[in-house]
Amino acid sequence: MQLKAVKTPIFKLGENLTKFIKRSVALLDDKSILVVTSKIIALSQKRVVDPKAVDWDRLIRQESQWAIMTKYCYLTLKDNLIAPNAGIDRSNARGKWILWPQDSFRVAEKLRKTLSRYYKIKNLGILITDSRTSPLRKGITGVALAYAGFKGLRNYIGRKDIFGRRLEMSQTNIADSLAAAAVLLIGEAAEQTPLAVITGAPVKFAKRINKKELSINIKDDIYRPLFDNLVSTIKRGSEK
Repeated sequence: MQLKAVKTPIFKLGENLTKFIKRSVALLDDKSILVVTSKIIALSQKRVVDPKAVDWDRLIRQESQWAIMTKYCYLTLKDNLIAPNAGIDRSNARGKWILWPQDSFRVAEKLRKTLSRYYKIKNLGILITDSRTSPLRKGITGVALAYAGFKGLRNYIGRKDIFGRRLEMSQTNIADSLAAAAVLLIGEAAEQTPLAVITGAPVKFAKRINKKELSINIKDDIYRPLFDNLVSTIKRGSEK
């Protein structure tokens, strides 16, 4: 697998995303995956707020399904992902606050169809990324906010390992794994590489995907005890 970051001009607020990609990426081969950072999608949607015009705490709660204050930030549930501060980004934002894009899966699918025709290729994956923190770990890794054109999950359940033991729970999160690799290369500061191209990825390309295939019902999540404690804390706080 090969991954190449794409140096681009600075993306402007309200700029046309598709035209920006076409100017920045001269060629896409069949079975490529185009990585697009969520920030430039949000900028294209004008998902930007002036910090002088909004209340930070109220904005966090408006942008998340639930939120709890921690030592450093709000821990929130946003679009079925755990994210600090509902994913709101204050870096490379010219003093503004950039929100997560709206309907990222719809954006990914629209890009897949449009760019497949433009580059005249049959199989094209689109991967929309952001960065996230992990419990008990320093630093950030990439996460897939949405994707299109390829299966996001590889299922090993029922297959045997090298010693013949049948696997009961093993599945590989393809989308987040690719996002982690891409974000490592794209960077977080002044790299100015909001796009990347992945070739040779071990994925199954598909026209239709299940956007909920990576989601786990909270009742089945091994981290549920942590969530239960958070929800209880939130309820107690709202009753005061």
